[in-house]
Formats: sequence, C-alpha cells, structure tokens
Amino acid sequence: MSGRVAGKVALVTGGAKGLGEADARALAAEGARVVLTDVDEAGGQAVADDIGAVFKQQDVTDEARWQAIIGEIRSDFGALHVLVNNAGIVLPGSIESQTYAQYRAQLAVSADGTFLGSKHAIPLMAESGGGSIINMASVVSKLAYSGVISYAAAKGAIEGMSRSIAAHCLESGYRIRCNSIHPGIIDTPMVQNFGASGDEAGMDGPQPPEGPAPAEGGVLGIPQNIADLVVFLASDESAFITAQEFVIDGGMSMLPAPLTHRLQ
Repeated sequence: MSGRVAGKVALVTGGAKGLGEADARALAAEGARVVLTDVDEAGGQAVADDIGAVFKQQDVTDEARWQAIIGEIRSDFGALHVLVNNAGIVLPGSIESQTYAQYRAQLAVSADGTFLGSKHAIPLMAESGGGSIINMASVVSKLAYSGVISYAAAKGAIEGMSRSIAAHCLESGYRIRCNSIHPGIIDTPMVQNFGASGDEAGMDGPQPPEGPAPAEGGVLGIPQNIADLVVFLASDESAFITAQEFVIDGGMSMLPAPLTHRLQ
C-alpha cells in the first residue's frame, strides 16, 4: 500500500535526526507534504532537501516561534492535518542528583513543547477538517527507573496531556484525534550515549536494516518501528482511534524488572 497520507500536510518537530527524521521520511514516502523543524538547522535542512520537505528552524519552548510557524503553514499550505510532537531531550538524574535547572529544562522541551505545539496547531487543524496529533511519550512513563526522574515526569505529562487534548477535541466537535506513542529501547545515540546530558531524543544511530526489526531479546527496536506506527496514526486507517497510548517496546515492559534494568 502506498500514498497512505497523500494530500495531508504534516508537521514533525525534532525532525533532523533519529525518530523525528524517520517519521518525516516515512510520512513523505507515503505522500504527505512534510514540514520538519529542529534546533539543528544544518541537519534539518539536509533531511528536508533529501525528502522534498520544508525545513524551519525551531526551539519548541518558544511560543512566538510556534505561532509564526503555524502562520507560515497556513499561508504556504492552507491546511495542517498531522502534528508529530517529537522534539525532546533526556537529562539523566535521580530525585536526589537531578538539579532543579535540569528538571525545568527537561520539562520545557518535552512537555511544554508538546503543550505549545498542540495549542497552536489545533485551530488550523480544525479549519482543515481535522486530523491527527501524535505525541511522543515513552515506556519510561509506565515503568520504574530511578535515574531519569525529569524524563519520566515529562513523558508522564505528555501521556496525560494527550488524553486531555483528545477529550477537548471531541467535546469541541473537531475531527482531531490525539494519541501518544511510548517507545521502548530504540537503537539511537540517545540510548547508546545515555549518560551524556542534553542528547536529542531520538538521535539517529547506525543505518537500520531493511524492514522491521525483530524484538531480539524483547527489547531493541529501530526508528522505523516507530515511524510505521506514526504513519498509521496519521492516516485515515486510524480514523476511529483517539485518546490511546501505544506501547511499542518489543515486549520490554513484560520482562522481569531486574532484567529490564540491566538492559538500560
């Protein structure tokens, strides 16, 4: 099947690398007109040029920039049907070791960015006849990990916001769905270099193999595994799905806690 999102306009944040790049590539391959944003101007522009998309530099914590980008999409495309709130960072730390500044920075990018993107995209999406908001959460919001307190808080906020956004759109009569995706361990530098602070969530790792990755050991995935779900949620195939949480972790969340922890 091809052209699953043909004619749709899609905005993907954090699209220069990793999960965001995979999402943008998959949506473009299935016919969407893609706008991708990132703080990494060179990387984002390179991806956009390669897939025939539009790149816009963006700090997702800047509300004025969100307003400007949505205005530009309205002017240039006249519509917006898909929003993928993917941008994020991970700042490791426990409740005792994490600084308040790190906590605030993590929440600002991941949670505030999702709030601002959804808030300012919804009016245009409603005018466009509806669509799909896809928020990138994490399996970390559902499992217990001591060393990622602010990351867990941010992803938990995204999970809750997604349900509230879905309810608001239903109550308002908008044909806008909102769902959250909860990836497990995906083969990206964010996972490979987990101890480094400030890594972009979903940075790209080695080139993935052709086709979907098997759940080797029940834990490892590749960005394309997530992108496949994004395309489904962006397409009309998921027209009757909203306010849902999609855990995509190769069975990691079913493993005994000690083994799961060792894999981190």
